[in-house]
Amino acid sequence: MVLWGLVLGTLLGAMVGCLWLLGLFRQRRPQEPPLDKGFIPWLGHAMAFRKNMFEFLKYMQAKHGDVFTVQLGGQYFTFVMDPLSFGSILKDAQRKLDFVKYAEKLVLKVFGYRSMQGDHRMIHSASTKYLMGDGLEDLNKTMLDSLSLVILGPTGQSLDAGCWREDGLFHFCYNVLFKAGYLSLFGCTKNQEQDLLQAEELFVQFRKFDLLFPRFVYSLLGPWEWLEVARLQRLFHRMLSVNHHLEKNGISNWISYMLQRLREQGTAPAMQDKFNFMMLWASQGNTGPNSFWALLFLLKHPEAMRAVREEAAQVLGEAKLKARQSFGVEISALHHTPVLDSVMEETLRLGTAPTLLRVVHGDHTLKMASGQEYLLRSGDIVALFPYLSVHMDPDIHPEPTAFKYDRFLNPNGSRKVDFYKSGKKIRHYTMPWGSGVSICPGRFLALSEMKLFVLLMVTYFDLELVDPDTPVPPVDPRRWGFGTTQPSREVRFRYRLRPAQ
Repeated sequence: MVLWGLVLGTLLGAMVGCLWLLGLFRQRRPQEPPLDKGFIPWLGHAMAFRKNMFEFLKYMQAKHGDVFTVQLGGQYFTFVMDPLSFGSILKDAQRKLDFVKYAEKLVLKVFGYRSMQGDHRMIHSASTKYLMGDGLEDLNKTMLDSLSLVILGPTGQSLDAGCWREDGLFHFCYNVLFKAGYLSLFGCTKNQEQDLLQAEELFVQFRKFDLLFPRFVYSLLGPWEWLEVARLQRLFHRMLSVNHHLEKNGISNWISYMLQRLREQGTAPAMQDKFNFMMLWASQGNTGPNSFWALLFLLKHPEAMRAVREEAAQVLGEAKLKARQSFGVEISALHHTPVLDSVMEETLRLGTAPTLLRVVHGDHTLKMASGQEYLLRSGDIVALFPYLSVHMDPDIHPEPTAFKYDRFLNPNGSRKVDFYKSGKKIRHYTMPWGSGVSICPGRFLALSEMKLFVLLMVTYFDLELVDPDTPVPPVDPRRWGFGTTQPSREVRFRYRLRPAQ
């Protein structure tokens, strides 16, 4: 009997421990946010969240208010939906909310790259040095040459003026921006035809990985999909190998600087290959989709297209493509396009939906703008979803679902930066690039690339939708929380090069 008692006691202890690990016994403590664990042990609300993050959080906000904690796959996330209270989270003077550790785990899983101490600072340092100021100007010139090569072909003009071509708008934008960006950052050989073929093959494989990416992050792939992801990872590590750099010219100073720093730290070449894969994803995963939304909004709003083209004519003159030449655009023109700037800011407001995450290190008190305080548990994750709490807030942005090309323009044509919530001026009125320690270090390059591409397309091409009445497609719900959203279906369009003069 004593033996059976020990056995039953051990089993009971194991069951209690298991249930504790599953989160079944977690209860809301005094001053903690509302706790919603869901009905399924450990999983909690994970399935509803992954099915449609936007609709799930909208429901939870209506149910619990601006702060609530939910269980998602064994992890507890506290969502803060009041943008007036973002400051203390993003500044984090007490260093209790950590972004870097979470990011390190994610990049190891997705790209196979094992971060070293100081990598985060190194990337930001390189970006400040080479993706701003004179470094950015140089890279913009390279990007213009790459866009000319991708769009016009190696001979200078592969498109017949006046001849309409048809394509999917999303595919076209993603394909062109990816290939031009890749060639600008990772260099070219002396064989431009071969460079274009390699960039095209890389894009095809990149899109395969891109389509699996959301479910890969959530570990929801099927057996064959896991094998496909592993194959794609190996392929990118091979195609982006640092050994191939010896065969190329014009590798960007940004990439070269970071790889040099990794070599100085003793990082193995195989790990540098994985770093290249990570930087390819970071630099090329969003510009194409964002440019799709920008061109689609312009095509659906003739008054916006007209305003952008008029501005382009003023800063560029009547720019036309001369036979067998690349696009003749002065890069300095990008600094004098307030209308296009507003279009891009409005596009980013409507088309980007990142999640900002911070891991709580040590129990922490969160003070809201209202003065109310909430206790956060060590090990939980604080999350911000600005698309819902900022971009779609009608108090900050009236008619938030509508595209208004001049939303970010003052009546005198200057940039509008004064927005309000509850009568108070709000600092974070859009957050497409993240903020604080997790702000995108390459945001200035990405914006310049997108502006340059849109400027070229509206200046040198006639553009039209195959079906002018086609509605703007809804967002693919699987992309919520992963940076730039993507459409749930393709949109067909036609384009033709305007005659040379």
